[in-house]
Formats: sequence, C-alpha cells, structure tokens
Amino acid sequence: MKQYDLVIVGAGPAGMAAATAAAEQGLTVTVLDEQAAPGGQIYRAISAPAPRDERILGPDYYHGCRLLAPFHQASVDYLPSATVWEITHEREVRFSAGGQARTLRAGRILLATGAQERPVPFPGWQLPGVMSCGAAQIMLKTSGLTPPAPLVLAGSGPLLLLIALQLHRAGVELAAVLDTTPRENYLKAGRHIGGALRGWKMLLKGLDYMARLKGSGVPCLSRVSGLRAEAGADGRLARVHFSHKGKAQTLDATSLLVHQGVVPNVQLSRSIGIDHQWDEQQLCWRPVTDAWGETDVPGIFIAGDGAGIGGAVAAEQAGRLASWQVAHQLGNLNQQERDRLANPVHRVLPPLLAIRPFLDVLYQPAKEFLTPSDDTLVCRCEEVTAGDIRRFAQLGCTGPNQTKSFSRVGMGPCQGRMCGLTVAQIIADTRQTTPAEVGYYRIRSPIKPLTLQELANLGNTDQPKP
Repeated sequence: MKQYDLVIVGAGPAGMAAATAAAEQGLTVTVLDEQAAPGGQIYRAISAPAPRDERILGPDYYHGCRLLAPFHQASVDYLPSATVWEITHEREVRFSAGGQARTLRAGRILLATGAQERPVPFPGWQLPGVMSCGAAQIMLKTSGLTPPAPLVLAGSGPLLLLIALQLHRAGVELAAVLDTTPRENYLKAGRHIGGALRGWKMLLKGLDYMARLKGSGVPCLSRVSGLRAEAGADGRLARVHFSHKGKAQTLDATSLLVHQGVVPNVQLSRSIGIDHQWDEQQLCWRPVTDAWGETDVPGIFIAGDGAGIGGAVAAEQAGRLASWQVAHQLGNLNQQERDRLANPVHRVLPPLLAIRPFLDVLYQPAKEFLTPSDDTLVCRCEEVTAGDIRRFAQLGCTGPNQTKSFSRVGMGPCQGRMCGLTVAQIIADTRQTTPAEVGYYRIRSPIKPLTLQELANLGNTDQPKP
C-alpha cells in the first residue's frame, strides 16, 4: 500500500493551492479529484472552458488559471475521476477510479471538497425543467450549453445574480429574475454593515451585477414569495407561480433555475466522525477546525468552503495554510519558517472574510424554503414529504436518524445530501427547538455508490498510475 505525506481530496481552489504549496516543501502529495479535470466547481473546466468569449464567464473565473499553471508544474500525483468513499482514523483513504477500488495511506489528509448548493425544496422542485443554478453553470462551463427558454431564475444570493449575468452574456433571453430575499433580512444584515464596508470590493461587485442586469432590460423582481412550479400535460415544467409584493403572478417557463446559497459539503467529514457545529448565520453545519484547518481527528485537515463558506480566494489561502502546517508537523518546515510564510495570508484573510456575516444574514433563505409546506417533496429519492416529516416529529422523532426508521428518508442514492438540512429544520420547527439540538444524519461509508466488483478488487493495493 503506497503511502504519501499528504493526500488531498478535491482539486478546487483550496486543493490546487494546497498541493502546490506542499510540493514546494518537499512533501509527497497526491490529489484525488472526483472531476475529470482540476478546477472544482468555481473553476470547473478552467483548462478548456467551452465559451470562447472570456467575457461570458468573467475575470473572476479566469483567476483559476493562476492556480492551474503552478499546480500542473508541481511534483504532484493527480488522479482525476476518483471518487473517495471512505477515510479512516488511521488515515487510510479508499476510493474508486476506472472501475477499480484502491486504498492509500497518508501521513496527513486534507479535505478540500468545497461546497454544495443548499437544497431548495418548494412545490414542484422535482419537475423536469427545474434545476439548480449551479447545474446550469456546469453546462455552460463544460459544454457551452444553456437551458431552453423561456427561462426563469429564482432565489437569493450573489451566485443567482452572477449566473443570470453569465447567461445573459451568452445570449440567453431571461424571462425574469425572481429575488426571494425576505424583506426583514435587510434590517438584520444592517447590523453587520461595518464588515460589508470593509469588504467594499465584493459589495461593489454585487451592486455592479444588479446594475448590469437591470440595465440589460432583464425583469428583476424583488420581495418574491410563494414560489411554485407547475407541470404541463407532458409532465414537464410549464409555468412558474409566485407572489410579488402581495400580488399573484404566473410566468410561462420551460426552464427554472433555483438557488438559495451554498453550504459546506460535510458528507465525508461527517462519515469520519469529525466534530461539527451549527452555524447560526449560514444556517448549516460546519466542521470544527483550528486556525490551520486541523480537525479534532489528528492529522485530518479541512480547507476552503468545506470548512465554512468564505469564497474561492479565501479557500486557496486556507489551502496554503493547511499545507504549511502539515509540512511543519512532518518536519519539513520549522515553526519560524512556517510562520513567515503564513503571516501574509493571516493579513489577507480577515478583509476577505469581513463581508461574510453581512452576506450570510442578508441571504438567509426564506422560511418557505427552510420549512416547506406539507405537500412539498423533501426526500426525492424516497418520495417523503414535509408533511410526513412533521407527522414523524409529532409522533416522537427527535432527530433525522429516527425518521429513517419511519420512511427511509435520507437512505436513497444521494445519502441525505439533498434532504438532510431540511429534515433537521422541519423537526426543529415542529418540536420548537433548534437544528443544533436536533442534529444530523449519521453518515456511514461508503458515502458514494460503488459496485460489488470494486469492493472485491479492494485487496489489489497496486497504485494506479496518475
């Protein structure tokens, strides 16, 4: 079984920056990436983006090239299309690639698995034609494809505006952008205006997105509520219903893109048994880490949005910090040199993160998405509704794990990724307690589907060629 000083899971901004920094310190490094090429979600397909016009995706996307070039030049074993499905406390990493399951042993492990879009349950979200904004962005970056018109975008957060602008630049006619940010959020976010002013560059960027969209003639409606998707005779999306400033409205739509922010991807960290805490501002779970990204499981680090949403630039800086600490722990870097390298990063990170409390509070999802109506499908894998979850809570279920016994909720192919937060929120709301008290699913490996043949081949410890 081959051993590396550092095994990194994920090749987004945190993973690429960490791998490069670790290799510079003489560590043996391998990167296991579920995608076919480095970049993660934010820089997906950065080595060969489909849109030829760089104005479509914008300069923030092409910043990824500054990470990609040194990553390719570094002495790093890169394994694409590799799905990690188990990590042990003994720092053994089990993954599948090319239909073969393998195990690596690591001196240290860095999880750079990033974020996932927050699930957006509302009536009709399971219909063909309804997809997340992130899914539409993947189509645009990797293949240059866009969802068919008429196209409606609905939700809240900076990414909603960015994708609307990118689609508009790509020549897509947008029927409307529906902003579901609750009115009261603006008042609550005002308490964090100081941090917003410290992060004025990002604030101006968001205002610029809004101005460009409105200047382009795209209808942008704020204070939207009551979102509902309706199917046509063919079972696909046909209409989008909503209320704007108290008035019911309907738009014909072939595609509906929805977004309610992003949350840390904690499935892998949960399966390891790392301690997590409820983030009251971001309304999600996040792993507990120290200043260098190390968790309560010795030798396992988390960097980037997987440790709490901070954005791509902050993620790459966190990746470097984790690598320098690993190099220090393994004896390749003394404390004085580690601190010398880290000091500029410690100066850069606070301004990058200063705006986060403002954004997190401003774009907290409306209650209708956190605790949807009874007829809304919550677990699409097992077809369990919000009403079912409420009934289980009234019968005595105190947490998501008990609801599995009643309905198999969270036991489908997605392993609870798309329903876990909502189930916890509904139980907490029904029992008049908090999500922190209710808890989350008990995640066990394998966290991703794999075949019996892959398990049978696990005894073959030959290292696949990068």
